[in-house]
Amino acid sequence: MREHYDDRIVAISARLVTPFIQLFALYVIFHGHYSPGGGFQGGAMLAASFLLIRLSIGTDAAQIQFERGWGTPGSSMGTFIFLGTGLVALILGANFLDYAGLPLGMEASEVRSMGILFVEIGVAVAVAATLTAIYDDLVGEQPEKHHEGLEEEATETEEADQVHAERPPGVEDVGEGQEKEDRDGDRRADRGTDGLEGGRDG
Repeated sequence: MREHYDDRIVAISARLVTPFIQLFALYVIFHGHYSPGGGFQGGAMLAASFLLIRLSIGTDAAQIQFERGWGTPGSSMGTFIFLGTGLVALILGANFLDYAGLPLGMEASEVRSMGILFVEIGVAVAVAATLTAIYDDLVGEQPEKHHEGLEEEATETEEADQVHAERPPGVEDVGEGQEKEDRDGDRRADRGTDGLEGGRDG
């Protein structure tokens, strides 16, 4: 989850699909007060479109679409929209979330419809921002550096393997030869120590 691998097909497909996901999410949000759907479903779809870009092209590149710092403010704004709709009705003498009390200058049925739409928009903004923020918090602040470190390690390993493959048979690396000499010296030192101990015992 912390790293991504560049794949042109995946990146292009994600960029082509994302606008359609977002368009359908807006449809679900704005038609949820009188048809199947709603703010939670639409917000989850918006978050899915943001996460699709993050998973396909990387978190840093996806900041153009939805920045990391927008999560908490977006969640707060969605909550305030929801609460504000209910508080306006309450202040004007109606019950909390009694949409008929909103001062919109329309018929009662139209006012209720618009009030529900305001609430759905607030829920959608809060859900989309919260889900995206959860993903960003789980991934961390700089996931791309982790990926770059893995790529550097893989490159170093490939270069070392290539050097060993190109080395002529019978030719040892300087480091390997030094390690072998050190091991031989340790063996000779152990034999000398054993000989001295044996002479003392005799």
